[in-house]
Amino acid sequence: MTFKEKIQAQKFLVTSEIGPPKGIETKQFLEDAELIRDKVDGINVTDLQSSVMRLGSLAVSYLLKEKGFEPIYQLTCRDRNRLALQSDLLSAAVLGIQNVLILTGDYPTLGDHPQAKPVFDLDSVQLLQVARKLETGQDMNGNKLIGNPPEFCLGAVVNPGSDPLEPQIMKMEKKIRAGAEFFQTQAIFDVGAFEKFISKIKQVKVPVMAGIVLLKSAKMADYMNKNIPGVFVPDNLIKEMELSKDKAATSIEIASRLIKELKPMCQGIHIMPIGWDKIVPRVLEASGL
Repeated sequence: MTFKEKIQAQKFLVTSEIGPPKGIETKQFLEDAELIRDKVDGINVTDLQSSVMRLGSLAVSYLLKEKGFEPIYQLTCRDRNRLALQSDLLSAAVLGIQNVLILTGDYPTLGDHPQAKPVFDLDSVQLLQVARKLETGQDMNGNKLIGNPPEFCLGAVVNPGSDPLEPQIMKMEKKIRAGAEFFQTQAIFDVGAFEKFISKIKQVKVPVMAGIVLLKSAKMADYMNKNIPGVFVPDNLIKEMELSKDKAATSIEIASRLIKELKPMCQGIHIMPIGWDKIVPRVLEASGL
């Protein structure tokens, strides 16, 4: 079954994530992908994550597709105008890549080229609308496409930890009207906050996949608390990482515990290893996924 077919069948979804390298060496991430073959339903490929210049998400998605994986091509609005965004969506379709996660994108000042000029010609809601229009055989301006139109499985992101929460839910509803078929969330460490979010979106019929980031250290947790809006790592988890003598083992324990608590409330889990790709199979095993 394709990822889209699994969504339609209301299967509990499990995805992980690969960050393309800063260079052209592909051997490592392809080896890491093999570790989760047949263990996940899709593999996200980040698009210049944290505004750091890397190998492109479309190229990596294609390489994964060629190897028999189900890539989820991440496409941000940060670096391209509406011409390039539409062109890249058509390119993805030609390469057989159906799954696209659409994001606005981090601001360039966060990355390794802070002097780069941001584009943000469209936002994520508008780009979802554009992708759906391409499926009707027309570009954004209503010009007719040649031949058969593309077909996509479109995803979007939501941040359950936002405060206030209402604007985030309003934007989520806009994304659904624009064509989002699934959602992946920002990192969840506060199960209570996620439960509150879920209670407020009971009317939503689109699957929500809870985001799990693998903690590497107490310092990383402190950084996220201070710098990533809507992400809150509770003190008890920070303390666990501080006292840990085996950071990877503790991270796996925390992630698997969170997954078990979150699973009854959502329709899927999305794991973001942030470089710890090799321990994802252990997280999947420990959490029963």
